[in-house]
Amino acid sequence: MLELTTVLGISVTLTAVFALSYQPLMQQQHVTDAYNITLTSLRRAHDQAAADMRVYEVQFTPANPGVNGGTITASQVTAGAPVQLFSVSLPADVTFHVEPGVPTSPTTPPTTPDGFGSAANAFDFNQSPSGTGGGSVIYFYPNGSAQNAPPPAGGVNNGVVYLGMPGKLNSCRAISLWGYTGRVRGWRLSQNGAQWKWVEN
Repeated sequence: MLELTTVLGISVTLTAVFALSYQPLMQQQHVTDAYNITLTSLRRAHDQAAADMRVYEVQFTPANPGVNGGTITASQVTAGAPVQLFSVSLPADVTFHVEPGVPTSPTTPPTTPDGFGSAANAFDFNQSPSGTGGGSVIYFYPNGSAQNAPPPAGGVNNGVVYLGMPGKLNSCRAISLWGYTGRVRGWRLSQNGAQWKWVEN
């Protein structure tokens, strides 16, 4: 009986140690998954617009607590009802948000990703000469550009989307969008001494 108790005690201890060491790895994987989902979604909509010679709308939706960390929906813009291409969600523990402590200047280093906006919004698209930022909708045109409205009212749509685990600055990721070409770039937050800066992923 004593031997059985000892074995059970050791097993419980090892299980607890494994769980504690495994949890950070799982959290990091969730962040990576959320980042890849966002990056891939934008690239897929961009490529689909060129392939189909159609305009595609990408809509970002905030987190639904306990269900998902936010949703990305892409649809083909048509004369009638939009035709959905896909809808994907982030893991529930990774959300679209701006974590306090990220760079907020578009001009003074360390800057926001590609110098777009001031990190005032999780969805910070529509950063253009005529835009004010804060947009959550992108229209990809067949010519490869990203614009802030469907034809014929479109205008160049630059911007950034931020994501990460709430309360964990080192988990922050961002994806920037260049409106003229529709190019998307991925970023991670990196610490250099006491300073945090965005580094292209």
